[in-house]
Amino acid sequence: MSTQTVRPATVRDAKAIARVHAAVTQAMHRDVFGLDQLSGPSLDELQVYWREAIEYSEPQVQVAIEGEIMVGFVGFDRSRDKGTPSTTGEIWALCVLPDHWQQGLGTALWDAANDGLKEEGCTRVTVWVPVRDERALRFFEHAGFKREMNTLKTVQAGSTKIEEIRLRRELQ
Repeated sequence: MSTQTVRPATVRDAKAIARVHAAVTQAMHRDVFGLDQLSGPSLDELQVYWREAIEYSEPQVQVAIEGEIMVGFVGFDRSRDKGTPSTTGEIWALCVLPDHWQQGLGTALWDAANDGLKEEGCTRVTVWVPVRDERALRFFEHAGFKREMNTLKTVQAGSTKIEEIRLRRELQ
């Protein structure tokens, strides 16, 4: 019987976080956009990014462990969107390996981010989600997020343009 835990990330977790991030991004691009290959940051670049994020707590990172294997993570901090109040937090990334979807890990990671954002004095939280990623939209809407229809934007992910929408909810 395996156990699942969520805990703060350590610098030693950066490589595993990068692997999860790359695997989830690749699965999303394949399933949502029909792309076989994503041109974007390399595994080494992701590892450097997450190591620095953990070292400087920007964003804060929590990881989901099943047994002894990292299967997901969440990065969260203050909103990066211009003009938002300092009491607005943001989920920068929430990733769970596809083989572990529908097992409550995403919810456990969201709960950890929710608690961390409230500790930081945030009263609301936002997240940017690709419009075509129905699974992610359902997850966040189930967690109480609402779409902000006037926030559609197009971002470049490697050679792919992705339309995203911001979702928002109050923290309780």
